[in-house]
Amino acid sequence: MDKDVLKKLVPINSLTSENFQELVDKTRLENLPVGSQLFKQGDHDNQSVYLLSGEVILSTSNSDMSRTISAGTDDARYALAQLKPRQYTGVAKTPVTIARLDSAMLDRLLTMDQTAAAGYEVTEFDGSADAEWMMSMLRAEAFQKLPASNFNALFSRMEAVEANAGQVIIRQGDPGDYYYLIKSGKVSVSRKADNTGKVSILGQLGDGDSFGEEALLSGAPRNATVVMISNGVLMRLAKKDFDELLKEPMVKWVTMEEAKAMAQAGAGLLDVRLEDEHRNGSIKGSVNLPLYLLRVKVSSLDPKRNYIIFCQTGSRSCAAAFLLSQRGYDVHVLRGGLTGLARAA
Repeated sequence: MDKDVLKKLVPINSLTSENFQELVDKTRLENLPVGSQLFKQGDHDNQSVYLLSGEVILSTSNSDMSRTISAGTDDARYALAQLKPRQYTGVAKTPVTIARLDSAMLDRLLTMDQTAAAGYEVTEFDGSADAEWMMSMLRAEAFQKLPASNFNALFSRMEAVEANAGQVIIRQGDPGDYYYLIKSGKVSVSRKADNTGKVSILGQLGDGDSFGEEALLSGAPRNATVVMISNGVLMRLAKKDFDELLKEPMVKWVTMEEAKAMAQAGAGLLDVRLEDEHRNGSIKGSVNLPLYLLRVKVSSLDPKRNYIIFCQTGSRSCAAAFLLSQRGYDVHVLRGGLTGLARAA
């Protein structure tokens, strides 16, 4: 990849060297023949497309007029037909090379740079967080898909909580109230079985990890107990702010018709109900990975594959989608779950 060409593009040319390199690592180059369609009028995609070599014709369906964009010109320094829904269809007039990248990722990197350049006041955290932690938080998978406009609000609404070893942060069975991020320290996650009363340790979480979202997303009581293993500092976000700033941008819903089309294109079907529920009947071809095991068995999923998640009503699916989105997976939730399918039938 010719970095010098990318460095001249707007607004990529304003990135710091570190964030520019991150963008380069995640940018996809495509070499396309004459007549290839880069995008079409009306698309709502989340991509920025830059022309690096060749010529592209931009045209509309309701007009005979069109314009040609040539690589190396001033017009080509900007993303092609960036306004969404797209106002033009882009077709390769000659063989072309394009750079295709995620618009939200670019916006996030720009926000990080501009926040640092503006000398962001960390006192908005009541003095509890430093700039280094704030920047590492922005780089975390959990926030890759957030709109840039959510960042400042997210920082200002988080509350720092000092916690001591042995302190119970979340107790199984309690209602959901906060979402937590671990700034420093370690916690243990355990779950008590309803039928036997046996307590199982599900795992440990440390710096940069998060917990507490399942109950907020599903509306169900806490499904595990979280206890501090060491002294540390937690950043917490109230349910109302969590719903507004994190839940909505990170959970994508699909209808059954859309899910069928995605499955035919290769998406996996993931049933996050309990094992007994899955055995009693599920969508053909689906894989069962119960929500309570998702954190510890997420590595069994293919990170390059899209997944459609479902449960009985959509509640547990919503929580699972959030967890997987945090870890960089491309997931969608079946609206209404299996109950919705039964009603439709």
